[in-house]
Amino acid sequence: MPFSSADARRALRTLPLIRLMVGVVFVSEGLQKFLFPALRGPGRFAEIGFPAPEFFGFGVGTVEVICGVLLLVGLYTRWAAMPLVLLMTGALLITKLPILLGHGFGPFGVRELETYGFWAMMHAARTDWAMLLGSLVLSIAGAGPRSLDAYRSGPMV
Repeated sequence: MPFSSADARRALRTLPLIRLMVGVVFVSEGLQKFLFPALRGPGRFAEIGFPAPEFFGFGVGTVEVICGVLLLVGLYTRWAAMPLVLLMTGALLITKLPILLGHGFGPFGVRELETYGFWAMMHAARTDWAMLLGSLVLSIAGAGPRSLDAYRSGPMV
């Protein structure tokens, strides 16, 4: 059965919830890279095997905070979501793929866990998947109503 225009309007009204979910998580995680640098920022990036961990740790934190705030207010939403899609794709490949494989690859190590394999990777990746897919939805659909993007482009249905 095809969607009605009422269904489309209801779907659009859920986008602020997606923005809230994705924005809050990214702002929180980005700030923690500065507040707890040894645990979440450059220290974590060094542990994983990144070259120039200060650059990547604080750089990723900056992108997460800026893009997360833009998502929360719904400004330049599609543009703000795109770097987050890239970050989450990278996070899955660099930190979760080694869990699936049971060993690191290239410069990227695997953390010590009780178990490795598909289910261990799926458990570790649950937030990454949610953030990746939420960011992907926002990069495709935009901010929806009750956003600065909607205000800039005129009244929404």
